[in-house]
Parts: sequence; structure tokens; C-alpha cells
Amino acid sequence: MADEKLQKVLARSGFGSRREMERWIEAGRIQVNNETATLGDRIRSSAVVKVDGKEAKLVFGHQADRRVLLYNKPLGEVCTRSDPEGRPTVFDRLPPLKNGRWIAIGRLDINTSGLLLFTNDGELANQLMHPSSEIDREYAVRVLGDVDDALIERLKEGVLLDDGMARFSDVQFFNGEGANKWYHCVVMEGRNREVRRLWESQGITVSRLKRVRFGPVFLQSDVKVGTWREVAQGEVKVLGNEVGLKSKRAPRITIAERTSQERRFKRQKVRQDVSPKRG
Repeated sequence: MADEKLQKVLARSGFGSRREMERWIEAGRIQVNNETATLGDRIRSSAVVKVDGKEAKLVFGHQADRRVLLYNKPLGEVCTRSDPEGRPTVFDRLPPLKNGRWIAIGRLDINTSGLLLFTNDGELANQLMHPSSEIDREYAVRVLGDVDDALIERLKEGVLLDDGMARFSDVQFFNGEGANKWYHCVVMEGRNREVRRLWESQGITVSRLKRVRFGPVFLQSDVKVGTWREVAQGEVKVLGNEVGLKSKRAPRITIAERTSQERRFKRQKVRQDVSPKRG
């Protein structure tokens, strides 16, 4: 078997994203055959690798068991592994892994709820989080203020924020009357508080924010707040397709297409539930 880059093997084995592994190597946390590793090191399966002094079980060649969890994050949880203030974290309720650890694919701030994905494959996490992948993220947002067609067009054309231009690739009215209304909006990046900042740039207050889709993966109603489910291997394959880890890229979908897909899914589920059981 050919030698592989150390950070790539560590990421594939679930220790973190490739960039995070590079930082660990620079910090001197990784040893290879009892020598402190350096960036650029390549290893083969016979190498003994230690992470913080403990021998690591590594996956070479390919990820045999690429797993993804879908978690319905409640308000009040933080996306760090531990919190100095003692607040609950999104990792507290996840199932344990025999090897490696769960890696969060992106983050949601403490006041945002909804869909959060985790994987044991650092390479998949790294690719999905990289800005060049342009994975669309859909949010349900409740806003307070006067929203008209011109305002929505400005949000779709682009607004200059502190960290550069940002925009929604799609915005659709969902429901509501009076001052409080629900919209669904889509962004192509994972910048800090991007959705809130876009609305607030137009003088609109965001009172609720929930992520309902990440790329091709939807938050289904049967995943209750604070619970998780394992993503089916078919969906995991599609996620890989999104970032070129498999065959071809899956097509992006609009909010209208997503709504149509959800309705078809619900109709199929109803038919399955009412169909007579054999046996």
C-alpha cells in the first residue's frame, strides 16, 4: 500500500477535519514511530501513530464505515465539545464511537435550532465545510418588520457585510400574518450568523431561526428536538457526491422543489402505514 499523508489518514479515521489535523501536527500532538510528526509526513499501515500519547487506530486506503448522524439541535446548546460555562453541548446526547470521534459538519449558534450533521469521517466533514463546495443551507426564519418585494430582491442580489458580500440564493414566504412572518431562505456558505446579519442589515429583527436542510439532507418531522437518527447509506452517498467524493455531483434544489419532495415523502409514508401487512 502506498504511503499516505498523515493528516489525511487522521481525518479519515475520525479525529477531526484535515485542517484541524494539520494544526494538531504543528502543535506537536502527533507522534509517528515515537518521533514528533511534522507537516508533510507520509505514513503506511505499519506505522505506529500516537495522538496525545495514546496509540491511534487508523483507517487506511478508504473509509470502510463512513457514518453520518442527523441531530435536531435545541436552543441553548453550544457546538463545542466542552464549555467553560457549563452549558450543554451538542455532543452530550450523541452515541459513543469505538474508534475516533464525531465531527460536527459546521455549527449553529446557541440561539439557532434545527438540523446539525455529524460524521466519523474527517475528510467528508472537511469537504462539506469548505467554502468552495457551496453546499446550500436552508433556514426557516421568523422575522419582525415590514418585508416587501424590493427588500427580498436586495437580499438576493447581495449585501455588503463586515466580512464581505453576502446574499440569499433563494427567499420564499412561508406563512404568518401581521408583524411576525415566517420565511424560508437559502445561503451557500456557513459564515458566522450570516442569516441573522443579512436580515438585520435591512432593519428586520430575527426572532426565531431554525435550519431545516443541509444540501440534500432534510430535517424530518419524526426527529424530535434533542434527538438524532443515523443517516441512511443512500443519503451518505449523496452527501459524498455533493463534494466529489463519489461519482457525480447531486443537483441543487429550490425551496419549491424541496417542499414538493417533502409532500411526496409524506404521501408515500401514509400509503405505507395504511397498506395491509402480509404474513
